[in-house]
Amino acid sequence: MSAQHDTDSRQMLGRLRAVMAEDAAGQARLDQIVRLIADEMQTEVCSIYLFRDEDTLELCATQGLNPDAVHETRMKLGEGLVGRVARNGKIINTDDAPSAKGFRYMPETGEEAFSTFAGVPIQRLGEMLGVLVVQSKEARLYSEEEVYALEVVAMVLAEMTELGVFVGEGAAMSARHQQAVLFRGTTGQEGAAQGHVWLHEPRVVVTNPIAEDPQSELERLRTAVDDLRVSVDRMLSNAATGDAEQLEVLEAYRMFANSKGWLRRMEEDIGRGLSAEAAVEKEQSTARARMGQVTDAYLRGRLHDLDDLSNRLLRILTGQGQETGAEMPADPILVARNIGPGELLDYGRRLKGIVLEEGAVGSHAAIVARALAIPLVIHAERITTEALNGDHILVDGDNAVVHLRPDDTVVTAFRDKMAMQAQAQERYASIRDKPAETLCGRRIALQMNAGLMADLPSLESSGADAVGLFRTELQFLVRNHMPKRAELSELYARVMDAAKGKRVVFRTLDIGSDKVLPYMKPTDEPNPALGWRAVRVGLDKPGVMRMQLQALIRAAAGRPLTVMFPFVAQREEYAAACAEMDKAIARERILGHPLPGTVELGAMLETPSLAFAPDKFFEEVGFLSIGGNDLKQFFFAADRENELVRRRYDTLNVSFLTFLERIVNRCEKTGTPLSFCGEDAGRPVEAACLAAIGLSTLSMRPASIGPVKSILRRINLDELRGIITDARDRGDQSVRPAVMDYLRGKL
Repeated sequence: MSAQHDTDSRQMLGRLRAVMAEDAAGQARLDQIVRLIADEMQTEVCSIYLFRDEDTLELCATQGLNPDAVHETRMKLGEGLVGRVARNGKIINTDDAPSAKGFRYMPETGEEAFSTFAGVPIQRLGEMLGVLVVQSKEARLYSEEEVYALEVVAMVLAEMTELGVFVGEGAAMSARHQQAVLFRGTTGQEGAAQGHVWLHEPRVVVTNPIAEDPQSELERLRTAVDDLRVSVDRMLSNAATGDAEQLEVLEAYRMFANSKGWLRRMEEDIGRGLSAEAAVEKEQSTARARMGQVTDAYLRGRLHDLDDLSNRLLRILTGQGQETGAEMPADPILVARNIGPGELLDYGRRLKGIVLEEGAVGSHAAIVARALAIPLVIHAERITTEALNGDHILVDGDNAVVHLRPDDTVVTAFRDKMAMQAQAQERYASIRDKPAETLCGRRIALQMNAGLMADLPSLESSGADAVGLFRTELQFLVRNHMPKRAELSELYARVMDAAKGKRVVFRTLDIGSDKVLPYMKPTDEPNPALGWRAVRVGLDKPGVMRMQLQALIRAAAGRPLTVMFPFVAQREEYAAACAEMDKAIARERILGHPLPGTVELGAMLETPSLAFAPDKFFEEVGFLSIGGNDLKQFFFAADRENELVRRRYDTLNVSFLTFLERIVNRCEKTGTPLSFCGEDAGRPVEAACLAAIGLSTLSMRPASIGPVKSILRRINLDELRGIITDARDRGDQSVRPAVMDYLRGKL
C-alpha cells in the first residue's frame, strides 16, 4: 500500500486521538467520530452499530442517515447486512446493497438513496462488539486501502468500547464492565460462594491504541519481538531432553515467533497509526476469529499457538504480567480460561470458589477442587473477557450458575440460600458423632474420599468412619517429573498417621482418559475413557506400579495396608495386579524392610463386565468398591463429560438399580465386602436408595456426610425398599418420583 494511504490513515487516527482526549459525553463523542470518518473518507454516510444485548444491534451514531433513527433502529444478529457482518465477523463490501444477500431495508433511516455499502466488524480478541458502516450514493466498491483503513479504525473503536469511553446516553453504550452478567455453565463441584474476582491471568488492557510516534512504536515492537524470540529459544533449550511432542509444540512457537509475515503485518498496522500493543492485538483478534471458523484440529492448534504468542508479546510490551500489583481480595473467587492442578494447589484453600471457561467434570482442576471442597463452575463461556479483578461475584456450584456484578435482589436471595446452608451445617454438626443408623435399625458406614493431606482433618470433623478412597494420582499430576519412591512413602505414611488408626483405602495410580501426566507422552486415542487407563497402564508399565506398591508397603511399616486397583474389567487383571503386590512384598522382605501387619487387596467395579465375572473372582477379591461415576456412564453408554447426554440418564433408573442389586446379591452370596464410591453416594436421595437396595458402605466427599447421615437417621429402609419394588412392578422408568413422594412425607 502507498505511503500516501499510510499518511491518510495516521491523520485519521490522529484526529480520533483528539476526540478521545476531549471531555465529552458518550453520545457527543460518538457523533464526532462518525462525522470525522465520513469526512476523512469522503463518503456520505458513516454509522456505528453496537450490541444492545447479545442478540440485538442498535444504531448508536450516524452521519448521513436520519438522525431520528439513532437508538431507534435495531436489528437481530444475522438480520440485514449489518447483522450478517456481526454474526460472521466478516467484511461486506458491495456496490449494490439492495441486491446483496440478506439485505433488509430500514425505512426510518432514509438509506434507500445509498447503494454502496461497506461493513467492518468491531471486535476485540474474537468478541463481537458492533459494526462500523460506510455508505455512498455512487455505485462503487470501496478500495482495498479504504477497507483496511476502516479495519484499523474499528480496532481503535473496539479498544474505546472496552475502556468504557462511550459511557453516556443509550443502553447500548453502557460500560460493559459495569453491568450485571449471568453465566450458565456446568457443575464441577457443588457448593455456593460469594466473593470478589481474582483473575488467574489478568487480561492485558490496551490503553493507548493510537500511536503518537510511529517510529518509536516500531522500535518498541521490534525490541519486544526480539525478547519474545529469546524466551522461546530458552524454552526450547530447557526442553531439549523432553519428549518429541513437547519439542514439536515449541518448534511451532519458534516458527511463529520468527515469522516475517506476522511481524510485517504488525509493522504495517503501526505505519497506519496503531500503537505497538494495538497492532499485536489486531493480529490476535484475526487469529481468534479464524479459530472460531476452523474445524481442523491441527490448524486450530496452530492458531492457538499464535494466540498464545500474541499474549506473551502483549505482556512484554505492557508489563502486564501476572504480578500486576493488584492485591488478592480477602475472599477470592478464581476466574480463568483453564488452570492446571499444580497452579490450583498453589492457591490452596485461600480460594472461596473457582470459575473456568474451559475444563471438564473429570479434569485435574475439578479433582483438586473437590479435594479442597471449593465450589467450581466450568464452561462459563466468555467470563474472562467480562470479569475484572475485584468484581463482586456469586458462584452457585449446585445449579452451575455464576452472577458477575449482581444486583441487590440477587445478592439478597443468594445470601439467604447460604444462610440456610449454614443452618443445615450446624444441624449436621450436632449429629457428627452419632451413627448413621436408620429407623429400622440398619447401620450404614459413611466413609470419605480424599486425595490430599489437606483432606485428612475432615476425617474427624465430618464424622467419617474411614477413608474409603484415597486418590494417589494427584501427587503424580501436580509435578513435572515422576515422584520418587521415598517421597511417596513419606506422604503415604503421613496419611496413615493423620487417619489415627482408621482404615485408609489407597487406590493405585488412576491415570489415562482425562488424567494425563505432564511428563508422559499422551496416547492419541479415539475414545480415551474406554482406552489405555488405570490398571491397564499399571500392568503395561509394571515398573511404575511396583514403585508405588513398594512406597505403600514402606509407609505401612507394620500397620494394616489396604490397596484398591482401579478400572478392573476382568479377573485376570486383578490376578495380575495382585501378583505385582506379591513381587513387591517379596522384594521388601529381601531388603529387610518391615512389612505391613496385614495386606487387604480389592478392586473398583467400574465396568459392567466385572459384575458378570465368575464366582471365583468374587471369592478371591478382598473387597469391591463400585465406582459409580464410570459404571453409570458405561451402563447407559453416556459420556459423563458430554452435556448433551449425561443428564439424560438417572441414577434412580429402575434398570440401573436392578443392575446394582445384582452386584449386591452376588457379593452377599460370596461374603465379599462391598461399598459404593462416587458422586451419587454423597447425594442424600440417591444415598438413601443405595442403602435401601443393600449397600451398607458409602464413600463420598466429606461435606456430603452430614446431609446423607441426616436423611438416613430419619427413614425406614424397609419401607423405602418397598417403594422401590412397587415402582419397578408398575414399570416406572425411574423410582425418583415415588421416592420423593415418600421422603416428603417423612422429612
